Amino acid sequence: MYETLLVKKEGRIATLSLNRPETMNAMNEVMMRELAESLESLKEDLSIQVVILKGEGHAFSAGGDIKAMIDTENQLNIEDAMVYLSRIATTLYTLPQITIASVHGAAAGLGFSMVLGCDIIITEENSKLAMNFIGIGLVPDGGGHFFLKERVGIPKAKELMWSGQLFTGKEALKIGLVDEVASDGLGQVTAESYAQKLLQSPLAAMIASKEILHASKLRDLELILEKEAKMQSAMRQTADHIEGINAFVEKRTPVFKGV
Repeated sequence: MYETLLVKKEGRIATLSLNRPETMNAMNEVMMRELAESLESLKEDLSIQVVILKGEGHAFSAGGDIKAMIDTENQLNIEDAMVYLSRIATTLYTLPQITIASVHGAAAGLGFSMVLGCDIIITEENSKLAMNFIGIGLVPDGGGHFFLKERVGIPKAKELMWSGQLFTGKEALKIGLVDEVASDGLGQVTAESYAQKLLQSPLAAMIASKEILHASKLRDLELILEKEAKMQSAMRQTADHIEGINAFVEKRTPVFKGV
């Protein structure tokens, strides 16, 4: 049993749900650790061939838990968090299953990194997607640099990371950020239907091709995760980051100075 996740297995399909709906599934240290553990457990379960990732409540995930970043009593340990995020990204990329992200509502920051790490991304028309770490003076983590550049290439990835631009599901489809768009309210049904179609496919061959393609890029992912951990720890000490999270909490426009 997990404190922040729900895991359901039915036949060859496992559904992993982020379960902090009261925070829009913002990822605190407990959720990061449990995600790492749950994905590592799924990696060892060869009876499962399809994994669906989704969020409970009104969103997939609003990203990292900003309140945990500024909580002086129970402050997020950035070094531990980076270890968990590296485990999550590496395991997600090497799972011997086809992964489907089922997105409704917001998938922002770290939440969007997780979405991009999936093989197939299904989002609802008016979902809100953004790699918006820049708004609080941070760099993408959770493999966000790797997964975004794999989707859209390096020049476009830089543009999206530096702008923090927000996309609806329909807008994201146009630039290749997602694979399929469902009507609002039908994202999960569409993802489950997609999973059922996969079960009628030669999945062993599909999973083998995934392993072959990903093997050549695994060291690239590992290097990026090492860099993300180092840079994120440094960014957490900057004046711009402190200004960014204070402005977020105070609901005002941040004033950045580049330091």
